[in-house]
Amino acid sequence: MTLALGIDPGTATTGFGLVRLMPDGELVAVKYGVILTPKESSASMRLVMLYDQLRDLLQEHGPDTAAVEKLFFSRNVTTALAVGQARGVVMLSLQQAGIEPFEYTPNEVKQAVAGFGGADKRQVQDMVRALLQLDSIPKPDDAADALAIAITHLNTRRY
Repeated sequence: MTLALGIDPGTATTGFGLVRLMPDGELVAVKYGVILTPKESSASMRLVMLYDQLRDLLQEHGPDTAAVEKLFFSRNVTTALAVGQARGVVMLSLQQAGIEPFEYTPNEVKQAVAGFGGADKRQVQDMVRALLQLDSIPKPDDAADALAIAITHLNTRRY
């Protein structure tokens, strides 16, 4: 049984999703949610908060493997830089926990989960719900995205 952590990084909101691959191939959601940092905190303090909360999550659940969404080019340079900083903290946290992070682009995640690289957010979220046999689409969106990243990683590594 492999436990994978998927991460959708951001400075204000970082989504996380832990998914277990059972011996029979079933995917089970273990825990999902978001790490939030307050807007009024400095950028450096927000990164420290992200690091601390992610470290706690890693210690509590001890995932076997992890995947992070790759940064794609954004028209908003400020947002792209902030996400890049958050990704750096995530990658550092994973490496320090002895977990080599794997990376997937948004299109790779859409292709793996919904079967179409151009799928919209709702299609991906509905497939996450179906694949994990959840009663409803995981909320907030960042958590659903992180679960999709974990599913992508488990299915990619399996084959």
